[in-house]
Amino acid sequence: MAKILINDGIHPDGQRLLENAGHEVHTTKIPQDELAAKLPAYDAICVRSATKVRQALIDQCPNLKIIGRGGVGLDNIDVDHAASKGVHVINTPAASSQAVAELAIGQMFSLARFLYDADRKMPVEGDTSFKSLKKSYAKGVELRGKKLGIIGFGRIGQEVARIGLGIGMEVLPVDMAFDEMRIEVDIFRSKNAALSLTLPTVEMKEMLAEADFITIHVPFKTGNKALLGKEEFGIMKEGIRIINTARGGAIDEDALLEALESGKVAAAALDVFENEPSPRKDILTHPRIALSPHIGASTQEAQRKIGLQLATQIIDILEG
Repeated sequence: MAKILINDGIHPDGQRLLENAGHEVHTTKIPQDELAAKLPAYDAICVRSATKVRQALIDQCPNLKIIGRGGVGLDNIDVDHAASKGVHVINTPAASSQAVAELAIGQMFSLARFLYDADRKMPVEGDTSFKSLKKSYAKGVELRGKKLGIIGFGRIGQEVARIGLGIGMEVLPVDMAFDEMRIEVDIFRSKNAALSLTLPTVEMKEMLAEADFITIHVPFKTGNKALLGKEEFGIMKEGIRIINTARGGAIDEDALLEALESGKVAAAALDVFENEPSPRKDILTHPRIALSPHIGASTQEAQRKIGLQLATQIIDILEG
C-alpha cells in the first residue's frame, strides 16, 4: 500500500480508483512552505499548477516515487532532476484537449461578435443605451471562411482544427515537429460520418500574415522569448483577433496592449497571464480583452478524465 498526497484536488472517480487499489489517499492540501516537512512521509504526490515540486523539495523526499501532474504542462516540476533521482513524473496530456479546444473556439465566437463586451455593458447600460449598444456591435464577423492560425499542432491544436474545419474555417497550423498531420473529423462520433484529411503545416511568418484569428497551443516556460511580440504583431493583418489558452508569457503583454491601441489587434482573449495568479490591472480592465481565470481544463468531463488517467498511471507504476 502506498501513501498518496493529492495536493491540488482530484475527481472523486480518480480517488476511488486509487483507494480501491488499496492505496491510502490524502486530499487535504499542504501549503507550499510546509511540504518539505510533510511530503517525505508520502510515496506519491499529485499536483495541478499551484503546487511546485522543485529540486530542493525532491531532495528532501527519499521515499517519493511518483510526481503526478493533472494537466499538460510540467513547468512547476523539476522533471530532469526527478528523473535523476528515479522519481517518475507523469501527466495527462490527452485528458483536457477537448475542453481547452472548445474554450478557444468559444472565445473566437465571443471576439467575433463582441459578446465579451456586450455581457459587461448590458447589465449597466442596456436599459438606457440599448440602441447605441446595438449600433456599436454592428460590425461583427462570421467565422466561416476566415483563416485560423494555430500555433502548436499537438493534441489541443488538432482538436481546435477539427472544430474550425467543421465551422468552415481555413486552418493554418504552425509546428516545428512535422510538415503535415492527418486529421480525423468524427461527426457525432459516427464511423459512417467521419472525414479524414491531411493538413500541411505552414511557416510562422506565412500564418501571421494571412490569419484572421490566431490561437496558441504550445507549452511555454518562464524566461523564454514570447511567441507573439512586437515583431510578430507587425507582420499580422489589421484587425487580427488573438486567443491564448496555453501559458502566460506566450504573448508579450506590453506588445499586445500596444497592438490593441493601434488597432492592429481588434480584440484578444486571455485565459492565462504572465503574472498569475495576480494579472496586471491594465490587462484586466482593457475594453477589448476577453478574460477568464485559467479555466481551459475546467470541465466536468476533462476533470474526470484527468483523475482517472492519473490514478491509472500511478497504480501501474506502483504495481509494476
